[in-house]
Amino acid sequence: MLTARVIPCLDIDDGRVVKGVRFQGLRDAGDPVELSISYEAQGADELVMLDVSATPEGRGNALVTVATVRKELGIPLTVGGGVRKAADAGALLEAGADKVAANTAAVARPELLTEIAGHFGSQCAIVAIDAARKADDDGWEVVTMSGKNWTGIDAIGWAQEAVERGAGEILLTSWDRDGTRSGYDTVLLKAISDAVHVPVIASGGAAIPEHLVEALEAGADSVLAASIFHDGDYRVADIKRVMAAAGIPTRMDSHET
Repeated sequence: MLTARVIPCLDIDDGRVVKGVRFQGLRDAGDPVELSISYEAQGADELVMLDVSATPEGRGNALVTVATVRKELGIPLTVGGGVRKAADAGALLEAGADKVAANTAAVARPELLTEIAGHFGSQCAIVAIDAARKADDDGWEVVTMSGKNWTGIDAIGWAQEAVERGAGEILLTSWDRDGTRSGYDTVLLKAISDAVHVPVIASGGAAIPEHLVEALEAGADSVLAASIFHDGDYRVADIKRVMAAAGIPTRMDSHET
């Protein structure tokens, strides 16, 4: 069995790390380079950087920030935000990303995932899915534009289509749980994980180490968190110790184990 990955997430706005609740009320959370160095030292397996204002502002990703972080980082880096065509993905990979995540643009033009996978390989093509409970509570709906646009698209169906089009991994965020510290939506995680054959990264709602364990037990292959790390509630090594104690295969080679 592969080891479960713990992935801190850096939401970037104007060169700074920010955090909010359901993508709103963003507050400053620190410098991306300093946080990246800290999280790698704590034992993070990967890092995700999402430029949260690129798509709403109609611009590309901040390549300078990506390159600056990459210069100090030794672990894999996934970058998302403002990716509208394969050339955008190529620019991010050249700047130092290992994988590229597409969300809003992929929903608007699903062929984007096929183009990225065709040019750079499925291992580089990550589909980021923000899913919200439908009004009738019958499943989940895809939301885009940082939660501003409710698409009417079924999240499970979109996950399956995205994989068919070349996505090699799914970054799945529960819009309902994001920033709330109420735990991951494990029902959503199980539904998506059962529906696809590619790895699923759980995102949205972590508050305590047990929440990450629950997400992995629900079917996620990796767990992503932001607030609990940015606010200093837990260090990556703290999370991994709890995961290992729960019997989850975990890489324990950080400086803080």
